[in-house]
Amino acid sequence: MKNDNPSDLNRREFLKGSSIASLMMMMGAVPIEAADAPKSDKDEDTHYNAKAPTVKLGIIGCGLWAREILKTLTLIPNGPVVAICEPYPAYLKKAGDLAPTAEKYDDYHKLLENKDVQAVIVATPSHLHKEIVLAALAAGKHVYCEAPMATTMEDARAIAQAAANAVRLNFQIGLQNRSDKQLFNLANFIRTGVVGKWLKIHSQFHKKQSWRLTSPNPDREKDINWRLDRALSLGLIGEVGVHQIDVASWYLSSLPVSVTGFGSLINWKDGRDVPDTAQAVFEYPGGIHSAFETTIGNSFNAEMNTFYGTDCAIMLRERRAWMFKEVDSPLLGWEVYAKKDAFYKESGIVLGAGATKQANQTAKAAAVDVVDENSALKYSIENFLVNSNTVATGVEDFNASYDPKDTAALKDFLAGLEKSRQPAAGYKEGYESAVTVTKASEASLKQEKILFSKEWFAIS
Repeated sequence: MKNDNPSDLNRREFLKGSSIASLMMMMGAVPIEAADAPKSDKDEDTHYNAKAPTVKLGIIGCGLWAREILKTLTLIPNGPVVAICEPYPAYLKKAGDLAPTAEKYDDYHKLLENKDVQAVIVATPSHLHKEIVLAALAAGKHVYCEAPMATTMEDARAIAQAAANAVRLNFQIGLQNRSDKQLFNLANFIRTGVVGKWLKIHSQFHKKQSWRLTSPNPDREKDINWRLDRALSLGLIGEVGVHQIDVASWYLSSLPVSVTGFGSLINWKDGRDVPDTAQAVFEYPGGIHSAFETTIGNSFNAEMNTFYGTDCAIMLRERRAWMFKEVDSPLLGWEVYAKKDAFYKESGIVLGAGATKQANQTAKAAAVDVVDENSALKYSIENFLVNSNTVATGVEDFNASYDPKDTAALKDFLAGLEKSRQPAAGYKEGYESAVTVTKASEASLKQEKILFSKEWFAIS
């Protein structure tokens, strides 16, 4: 896009301390903002306020990420934590400080016996998910299971089958991008065909960190560093990359047909046997390739996703996105309002996230650096609570009018409630992502190409 108004901002000074949003503004920016959240008949946002139905939660696993979940839940009044479970006393105490009124257990079976617990969040190491999730579903609890669903295809399939059979319960996998209002809005925008013909996707996660936790107890240190043991962990590709890799499949509305992997242990040679630097190149139908690369040896360029099409490229960073149009791409209409500034030879249009004033893409842009105060995790947990209540209420309504033993009819009845459910990744998406990253991790360890079998993605 030709730019007749080059910015006179000093580039060197800008690069010292400006935000990524300001950088994109220099490249030509107009916000494309997420639509307002849907309102109820009473014109209330029951999705995000204190009047939403309460679902009492139990947290199983109280490590670092679980404590992040507990912090997030302090912002969600309709998700009170009534029980927590952790076999390691120090972790249980730390979690207890964040949930002082919750019952404390060192055995998850005891937590599942607590009748006050309506739903559980499973935040244990990935290789322990299967046993706990199956027990929780059998106990009649709604389940939110962190991603990846499991570290083997067999365990992931067992979880997915159990969730599929638990018709009366809500199951959600922690692929939080699927619930994020900002990324959901971007998915809908991309599906309008704005990219033209898909060409490729590039994703990366760069962060210099050892990924090793410390403990004065040698046995405990081994337990808490399960991610560094390839017998227990899917490594960086599966434990971290699962989210970005899932976004690629989500936006393409497709599953990969092959993956070629590479992995090396270069920087952190401390006894671990998982790579600290890895790549996975996925091929999708039509010859489209999506490349994910990751390292914990360098932080440059951090985390980002770039989607390339014949009409534009869209870059996603910090839960915000920017579109860079090709000169021969068709006019969309709304972009005529864009302020265009030069940065090198590029000109871009901001797909701003976090605001709520533009349900369509026609209004003139205002400020660019708009930040969504809600995290992707908060959206994900809120959606889990809403959907769990929707399922529970639907089951009650069905039982009041029909034969409670007629499971087939109940499935049909609940299917009619899909429009009232909030966006979330269910057992199908969770299983498909688990298969994808399990094989990608295997390919990176073996330095080889693996062809996906369609049967691998079949749950039953």
